[in-house]
Amino acid sequence: MLSQQDLLQLFKETRADSERICSFLETEDYVVQPVENVSPPKWHLGHTTWFFEEFVLKKYSPGHELYDKNTAYVFNSYYESVGEKVIRTNRGNLSRPTVAWIYEFRKYVTTKMIDLLTRNKLDQEPLKVVEIGCHHEKQHQELLYTDIKYILGNNPLSPKYNDEFKENRIQDFEREWITVEEGVYEIGHKSDDFCYDNELGLHKKYLCGFSISNKLVTNGEFLEFIEAGGYKDVLLWHAEAWDWIQQNEINKPAYWHKVNNSWKQYTLNGLQDLNPDAPVTHISYYEAFAFAQWKGMRLPTEEEWEIAQEKFEWGSRWEWTESAYSPYPNYKKPEGALGEYNGKFMVNQKVLRGASVATSRHHSRSTYRNFFHPQLRWQFTGFRLVK
Repeated sequence: MLSQQDLLQLFKETRADSERICSFLETEDYVVQPVENVSPPKWHLGHTTWFFEEFVLKKYSPGHELYDKNTAYVFNSYYESVGEKVIRTNRGNLSRPTVAWIYEFRKYVTTKMIDLLTRNKLDQEPLKVVEIGCHHEKQHQELLYTDIKYILGNNPLSPKYNDEFKENRIQDFEREWITVEEGVYEIGHKSDDFCYDNELGLHKKYLCGFSISNKLVTNGEFLEFIEAGGYKDVLLWHAEAWDWIQQNEINKPAYWHKVNNSWKQYTLNGLQDLNPDAPVTHISYYEAFAFAQWKGMRLPTEEEWEIAQEKFEWGSRWEWTESAYSPYPNYKKPEGALGEYNGKFMVNQKVLRGASVATSRHHSRSTYRNFFHPQLRWQFTGFRLVK
């Protein structure tokens, strides 16, 4: 657990980072919601601010005056126990409150939070909530990057976000297969550093021996799968995955475009030539599974990934695993509204491990359990193989 002074610094840095990410946007970019899973950038800025007001200031700052009585209704996400909310699909319809209003809301809450952390000696309970709030905002910073990419990447003009963001880190080393012996291994978060509740429940797991690639699958390798007819071979796909690619006419990763017989990829730097050496990204679990079947291999389980991760580089892509998102043994959901943070999503989703080029600083660790529905591709998702 961080000291109050260190937590104050983390809070300041986190709030500034969100606004830095949005500093490259035009006002019109803040409002767009092309699909349900993508929220308008201004909603992210408001939601992460509402979180601190709702769960910290209202409870731990006596006499706190709400900035506006409608903030909970507009910026609540999925906390059913907190009250009514605008449904997710309608976030893009909110032309009001304005972007300027939301920045004033952020300034108001940020100032109140800094005052609370500076002028008061807080006990562990509120400090833990502040720490969760900082990491919650870091999660939304990653969502900001990926939602901004979806918004701009689906603009017919393919506008760039900026020239600074580097999403295609080349794995400049030879492929090797890392062998892990069979045995009983300890899984879960072990230190006193911050983690989410879904990482807790330290337990032992028997693993058969396996070999895991030290490299992620690349664009060039995935292009071989496409050219070999991988998207047309029904025997490679789960039944619902086959239905998904047929109904949605999926035949390539998201953001890939064929232009004059040349493959291009939309990146946050704009439309560029596809780099065959870059790790493939914006891949669904369905596609990762089918590729692994085509290669005669498989995806790692999350336990295999956790045990082997010290022996390979990770952090460029969220990596699909073969594990269903479910509670660890002895998992206990936190009391109150914060208990809705992870536990209620433990059904019909797959675990991803690692981090991505969009993950915020001080927010990745080897026990982190990300989770998405198997068809989703808008995050920086990739995969490595096991044999």
